[in-house]
Parts: sequence; C-alpha cells; structure tokens
Amino acid sequence: MNGAESLVRTLSGAGVSVCFANPGTSEMQFVDALDRTGLMRCVLGLFEGVVTGAADGYGRMAKSPAVTLLHLAPGFANGAANLHNAKKARTPIVNLVGDHATYHLQYNAPLTADLEGAVTPFSDWVRMSTSAATIGADGAAAVAAAMSGPGRVATLLAPSDTGWDPGGVVAAPIAPTPPGAYDRAALDAAIAAIESGEKTLIYAGGAVLEDPELTGLLNAIAEKTGVTVLAPGSNRRIERGAGRARINKLPYPIDMALEVLAPYRHAILIEAPEPVGFFAYPNKPSRLLPDDTARVVLATAEEDGVGAVRALADRLGVRKPLVVDAARPVAPGAGSITYGALAAAIAAALPEGAIISDEGITVGRDIYGMTAGAPPMTWLAITGGSIGIGPPLATGAAVACPDRPVVALQADGSSMYTIQALWTQARENLNVTTVIFANQSYEILKQELFRVGANPGRSALDMLEINRPELDFVSLACGMGVPAKRVSDAAELCRAIADAVKEPGPFLIEAMIDG
Repeated sequence: MNGAESLVRTLSGAGVSVCFANPGTSEMQFVDALDRTGLMRCVLGLFEGVVTGAADGYGRMAKSPAVTLLHLAPGFANGAANLHNAKKARTPIVNLVGDHATYHLQYNAPLTADLEGAVTPFSDWVRMSTSAATIGADGAAAVAAAMSGPGRVATLLAPSDTGWDPGGVVAAPIAPTPPGAYDRAALDAAIAAIESGEKTLIYAGGAVLEDPELTGLLNAIAEKTGVTVLAPGSNRRIERGAGRARINKLPYPIDMALEVLAPYRHAILIEAPEPVGFFAYPNKPSRLLPDDTARVVLATAEEDGVGAVRALADRLGVRKPLVVDAARPVAPGAGSITYGALAAAIAAALPEGAIISDEGITVGRDIYGMTAGAPPMTWLAITGGSIGIGPPLATGAAVACPDRPVVALQADGSSMYTIQALWTQARENLNVTTVIFANQSYEILKQELFRVGANPGRSALDMLEINRPELDFVSLACGMGVPAKRVSDAAELCRAIADAVKEPGPFLIEAMIDG
C-alpha cells in the first residue's frame, strides 16, 4: 500500500465520505487512490474557491468534514477566500494540499512557494507530512483537529513522494477534543445582570442557534425576564421559520447597530464575540456596545454555549422553550420586483425543509425578517465577509442533504466570483435553485462609499457598477448546463421559485430588481 491509499483509507475510517477536488499533477497519486478504493464521493469544482466554499456548506450541514484536494500554494491561494469564511464560521474541513516531492523542492520549480506560510492564516491546524509511513497518522490527526470543538479548518500538506512511496499504514481514528466548559463564575454574573432591572442583552451565536430547543429557551428567558436576545449579523447556521423561535440579528449598517445597542447596560455573550464594526469609519466607534455596558462572557466560541444556555434557563426557572409563530408570508401581486416584493416572493415560495444560502448582501436585506413565518428552514450566511461564497455554499449543502431543496439567494456581483459552481450543480444533479438579484451594481459598495464621507463622481461609480455590458445570467447558466429564466414580475418570481424547488436538479432565476 502506498501513502496515498493509506491516507484515503484512514480518512474514510474516520468518517470522511466526500472529497471536493480541483487536483493537479502533485495530487495524481491521491486521485488514483480515491478511484481505486471507491471509498469517497468525489465532486469536481472548476475553481478552488468552489471547492473550499462547497466544503464549508457541506460541513455546516453534515456537522462533519469533507476533504478538499488542492494543488500546491497557488491552488490553495485560489481557494483561500472561502476558507477565510469557513474559519470564521468554525466549520469542520480537512484540506489536503499537494506539494512537490521532498527532494524536488530544492530546485525552485515554477510552482514552488512557501506552502506552509500560505495556508497558515486560513487554517486552525497545519501539518506537513514527511513520509508514506506516517501520512495515515497525519490524516487521522487532521480529522480529529477538524472535529474538535467548535469545528476547525485543518490543513494537511502532502509532498508527492509521501503519496506514491510504498509503506503506507492505515491509522485508527482519533477522538476529537470537545468544547471547553462555560465559565461558571460568569453564570452568576449573568444572573445578576438579568436580575438587576437594567436593560440587558443576550448576544448568542454558534451552536446555540442550530438547536430549536435552545433558541426556544432563550425566547422563554426573554419573555420571563424582559431581556433582549440578538444574534450576530452573520452566522454559520440558524434553524428558523414556523415552529421555531424568532431570533433577530444585529443590523449590518453601523448607525443602525449603534442605535440598537445603545440602551443596554449589560451584555451577556454566548458563543459570540463582542459586536464590532465590520469596518472602521470616520468618527464612528469600533466597539458597538456603549463603553459603560458591562460585558459578561458566559461562553466563548470555543466553549460549551449549549450547556451555558441550559444552565442559565435552569437558574432562572425556565423549563420549556417558547415559540410564537409569525404570520405566514403572503405572496406578492403582479408588479415590478422591488426590494419588498422580492422578500415577499421568496418568503411565500419557500417549501418546508429548505436550506437557504444567503449572499443577498444589500438587495436581500428584508428577506430574513420576512421569512420568519415561512415553513421550517435552515439559514446559512456569509460569515467572514469574503464574497463569492453563495453558489459553492449552496452546492456543498446540497451534497450533504440530497433530500432537501436548497435555495441560493445571490447578489449578482458576488456571484461572478464563483459562478463556476453552477457547472458542479449540473454535473452532480443537485437540487439548488439560485435566485440572482440582478441590479447591475455593487450596491453595498456604493453605500460604503458614502459612509466614509466621499462625494463620488462618474469614475468612482464606474468601479461599483457592473453594467456596460450587462451580465446575462440566463446565458451563463445555460452555458454550464443549468436551465434558467429571467423574471421581471414579483408574482411570477414567486411561482418560478415554488416550481423550481419541486424539481430535481439545479435551476437559476434571474430576478430583475427595480430598486
């Protein structure tokens, strides 16, 4: 057995069943091992950003890692942006990155680079394999690192000779490290804050939002004590919709966020960092909570927020989750697709059990609130701010959950970073309905331009608009094997989404926005 086969067998034995790949010459021995063993589903992406983003979507839904197969430092660099998002989301992923054979590195061939230096900023765990005899054990350690609480990006670097040399040894799985304990002293401080009679915020993220029972307990705590519960603006996964507690998110625009947070004298943080501005702005604070707000860190993102919520509820005498359903969304009538009509059309069309990939950015700002009363769903969002996550995130989610429809809410500009994901959706016959919000603009960047005090002219605005020529998403989709249609009417958009999610395979709808 060579090293490559021992690694594939080790990963499979540890529960890894999917490989998202964009391999090159230095990975051919692993391609061969994947083929010969038949132990994993291999999914090809035409760009490394599709591969890494798909691994993120898969990991968020499966709650276990896929392995990516990437080609040297340049190939990894192509996928790094979506690994940034995955690291912020704390998604379990194992990256297998090929490198030149150990004896070849000294010759500085064209693709030679500082591979370890390239991967480190985007990984929580990094190891360079040194031999065929040890690469299996390295793989077992990588899976354990990825699965350790709360989820990590583990990157294993594999020189070619560690794969093709004989002497591979299959390693047994290694138990991952669970999340750390929540701060029991902070629990007392949290109770004191809640019982102080002063305005108190519970700011919760991470695994807490993935369990409807926990969000229901937070809702019940809020109902009993008068505290407010908020989630960060971006979260790896929220279980929401009818029958599940409504948890509002902190707004993205800094002035709105400052206004929302201004009244609170106490903030209890559970698996969520203290809220800060997405960017710095002239004459605006970086920390969004008032300076005199007392912060209580009940559980960090690396600690047991689930246990912390249960303990908090128990101390407050809250025994049952509380859910008050929002009204069922009403489909819009005929007319142009305004921001409000867009949100109404999507909310009314969503089927039960849908997985939402949200990269709607500005145009989609109303959709989250409007869908509160829609059927139960899973909501996946951009977490690290690196755009281009939407199409591959939806792709990976569909691979993880083939029995559930996936709806990708997608800004037009950011879709072009990873539009190749449509090809993978077609090849794998994935049930992904992509709704492109076509406003021919980087609208969010226009707003940011004004937030920094600029008075833009034509040259500046030209850098933020994507017209001249206009993108034709129907043609782009059809060229990659995905059927598509363009829609300009809100009622027709609602019908198109409702029809598309019922059919197997991918479909794209280009929604022409009348902003």
